[in-house]
Amino acid sequence: MTTDAPGPLRGRRLPRSARRAQLLASALDVFVAQGYHAAAMDDIAEHAGVSKPVLYQHFPGKLELYLALLDNACDEVVALVRSALASTSDNKERVAATTESFYSYVADPGGAFRLVFESDLTNEPAVRERLDRATLLCAEAITEVIVGDTGFPPEDARLLAVALVGMSQVSARFWLDTDGKLSRDKATALISSLAWRGIRGFPRQD
Repeated sequence: MTTDAPGPLRGRRLPRSARRAQLLASALDVFVAQGYHAAAMDDIAEHAGVSKPVLYQHFPGKLELYLALLDNACDEVVALVRSALASTSDNKERVAATTESFYSYVADPGGAFRLVFESDLTNEPAVRERLDRATLLCAEAITEVIVGDTGFPPEDARLLAVALVGMSQVSARFWLDTDGKLSRDKATALISSLAWRGIRGFPRQD
């Protein structure tokens, strides 16, 4: 978790985009530490070193602030998966890179992954829609590779892709809770090996 806003930023007039980024960073700290329901706009304003009116100039309420953070977090995890898939044309390496993308995401000390994978606001429709969309976009990126390689119908490939996403996501969160008992490299190697042994059973068209 980051600390309070650094001295040069506290009480200083900033461009709107810079102030928004500062407020989002402070809000992330507070939401990760306290959860959505326990966090208060007062806490976020104090952490950012601004007045509540300044905070409300950028975000009309706590939900809007949370959704802005969630949008950023979801975009990041989808971008990581897409980058991993594009990093190589070797499918074994693709599986390893994609698995690693989830592990590196949950290992980020900022804790943004908790907004995506451990949100305490999943009953809120706007939150649920974003979480489902992030999972679907990750799966769709993997689906394209499976369809291109195997010629499977999209609905078949999509189910396999969702399973691969779920395996990486759930195992990464479980690994994080082991408190270093298993190295990230070893954990990633184990899960990518499991995934590869399964997915390689579906032969390429060529």
